[in-house]
Amino acid sequence: MADYQFVTHWLIAAPKQQVWAAIVDSESWHLWWNAVESAVELEPGQADGRGNVRRLVWKTPLGYRLAFETRVMDIQAPTYLEVQAIGDVEGTGRWELSTCDQGTAVCYIWTVRTTQWWMNALAAIARPLLEWNHNIIMDRGGKGLARYLQTELL
Repeated sequence: MADYQFVTHWLIAAPKQQVWAAIVDSESWHLWWNAVESAVELEPGQADGRGNVRRLVWKTPLGYRLAFETRVMDIQAPTYLEVQAIGDVEGTGRWELSTCDQGTAVCYIWTVRTTQWWMNALAAIARPLLEWNHNIIMDRGGKGLARYLQTELL
């Protein structure tokens, strides 16, 4: 398996609570994040969201799809969300939000390994393409979130 760690930073000119509400509502990501084909809740989890399971299907700029389930492992609203992913990729995703002068600073850390045979077989030569692919998806996500919130990505 090929291991990856991606760190994405967004600076959104909006209050933290508003940004948080959009991020934790992954079933609505398709409204603002064009890479999200679908997000469906499979298990509601606890009242605070811990244990919530969703199945996400992503369409990528390189033309392939990724499908995986996420389970909320830790949540500290409106600042921290950690999910475990299982499927075409496996690992963890962590959203960290903080208030700053311009609005909300968002840091997303995605630490995963690929499980698809073709991704693993091509990892040595395709890693730069897969990293580019991820970065494009995240860039479009930040821009889409800002549009959705009717504000700016700074």
